[in-house]
Order: sequence, then C-alpha cells, then structure tokens
Amino acid sequence: MAYVTLSKSSLTHNYRYLQNLFHENDIEWAPVLKMLCGNEIFLGFILSLGDEQVCDARLSNLKIIKKLHPEKETIYIKPPAKNSIEKVVKYADVSFNTEFITIKWLSEEAKRQNKIHRIIIMIELGDLREGIMGDSLIDFYKRVFELPNIEVAGIGSNLNCLNGVMPSKDKLIQLSLYEQLIEAKFGKKINGVSGGSSVMVPLLLKGLIPKGVNHFRIGETLFLGTDLFANETIPDMKDDVFMLHSEIIEITEKPAVPHGYIEANPSGERTQINEDDYGSTQRRAILDIGLLDISKVDFLKASEDNLSFIGASSDMLVLDLSKSTKTYKVGDIVSFKMTYMGALRVMNSKYIKKKLID
Repeated sequence: MAYVTLSKSSLTHNYRYLQNLFHENDIEWAPVLKMLCGNEIFLGFILSLGDEQVCDARLSNLKIIKKLHPEKETIYIKPPAKNSIEKVVKYADVSFNTEFITIKWLSEEAKRQNKIHRIIIMIELGDLREGIMGDSLIDFYKRVFELPNIEVAGIGSNLNCLNGVMPSKDKLIQLSLYEQLIEAKFGKKINGVSGGSSVMVPLLLKGLIPKGVNHFRIGETLFLGTDLFANETIPDMKDDVFMLHSEIIEITEKPAVPHGYIEANPSGERTQINEDDYGSTQRRAILDIGLLDISKVDFLKASEDNLSFIGASSDMLVLDLSKSTKTYKVGDIVSFKMTYMGALRVMNSKYIKKKLID
C-alpha cells in the first residue's frame, strides 16, 4: 500500500524559520492547513507548534481543529456559501468576504449564536479571483459597518491563485492605501491588512513589503519551503516535509514502443510514437499508485534523478528504470517529493496511508 509521510523535524524547522522571519519584520501570520485535509494526527502536531491563527478552506477541517484546540483562532479563507453560514459562524472566528448579502446572513446567524463574527473584506488587485473592486470599497464598508454582530477584522487580497498574477510592492502599497482611505473616511482603525499567501515570502526576504501590510497566510512555503518567484526551495528551508512512498509491483524489460492500433487512453491522451525508438527496450517498473491518487505525474519528482515517468493509469504508475544506477526489485519502495497540488491530491486520497515520522 502506498503511503505519505510527514516529517516532524522538517516541518518544525520550516515553522520556526517562518515564525522568526515574520517576528523580525513585525508581521503576523497564519499557517494554512488545508494541505493536511483534516488528518487529526498531522493537525495535532502542527497545532502544538505555536499560538498563531490557522486557516483552512474546508469547514470540516476547521471543525476538527476546534475539536483538538478550541482556543485556536480559525480563519475560513474563502467567501462562505449560503448553505454553510451556520457552520462558518460556529467553526470560524474570521471569514473572507466579498458579498454584502453573505455578510448580512453571517450577521443574522452570529446574532442567533450570540457571537461577534469577524470578517476580512477581500479586495481585487488583478488576479481576478475573489475580491470587490476598489472603487466600491467605501460604500461596501459603510453598509457592512452598520450590521450587528459583525466586526471588520481587516482587509486582504489574493494574488497568483487563478491567473498567476504575481504580487509587487506597488500592488501591496495599493492595498495599504485602501486601509488608510477607510480609516480616514470612517475614523475606524483597520487592524489587519492581510497581503496574501506564500507568494509574498520572497518579497519579504527582499525587504519589499510596504509598511502597513501586517499579515500573511502561509501554506505552500510552510510545507514545501518553496520560493514561488524562483520556483525553487528557499535557502535554509526544507522541501521534504511530505514524501510519497510507493511499492514496485512489476519489473519487466519491454519494448519502448507499443504495438497495435492506437486510440486515446481513458485519460484522453494519445501516445505519440518516436520512430527512433522502434527496436529499443526499456526496463519498466509498475508502482501501486495511479491517477486516482496523484492526478498528474507532473506533480511528482522521484527521489532518484535517473528515474523517468512513462505514464500512469487510474491505479498504476509506470517508470523507466533503464538509466538507474540502482538495482531495483519487486517489493522495493520508490519515494517522491511532491508539488503543492500533488501533496493536496495525495493527502485527500483515502487510499494513501498517512504516517507521522521522526
């Protein structure tokens, strides 16, 4: 059975690195825990590492977090759906919002639950996912300010999540100016300016975060150590928090080119034949994991550089061992690092065992 491991030592190292980085820059941060997909063992460990707020985009995961640590402040990091309002107020201390009617529903539900629900108003900065347009912010805030049982905890933005628009100092200055505009207009202090996610860490390392932007939500860089500008691991961070391990179930020398009439496979892909490969063979290994678990082989990177992917079906992954310097046999384990989306898919698979190590 394939399994994924979470290294306590590597995760602790990355957590402390970010904790110190943000503390040195007088910035608050909240770990984004959706990569853990509600796994109680993994959640229990990371929740013990610090007192920071935590974020998730799934209410079922926030429910587990509140069960494990009722005192932990939770943030629901997407605009709530109408049918989830009751649970949002129950399990999230703060939620992201962009629609007045949704905040009105939150207000009514918070009153029923005898709570003050805090919101972060998300502002569009160019990536065109969630966020209200900046020119409507003043009127929007005025209407929200009049609702009972609602407190505006801050304003925020998201970049790089849909269209890949990267953050810049200018965009963050724009976000900070929106905060100043609200404070000047209404005489109300906006305590939090949540500038974005892991994509902001490289800007912080270069000293490009303007004063006033004082909060970030960090997931990918926490778990993978990624610099999303350079697409490489940040120096002094670990990239092996998550590792996927899969067993070899067949090894056979086979022709490099399939033979017979070729149509699209179940994934809709059609094999392209390289005529130079006719007559050649490959030492192929089949692993006990497939697209049902990983979605794309591009989301994986084998721990040995000399292994290459041939393809995958729903339940099996095929590797070319021809250039490997190791002598593999049936029953051996091949390990992989994963991209952000790869780790999400693997963690969300009920067929992959999860293990906390070291």
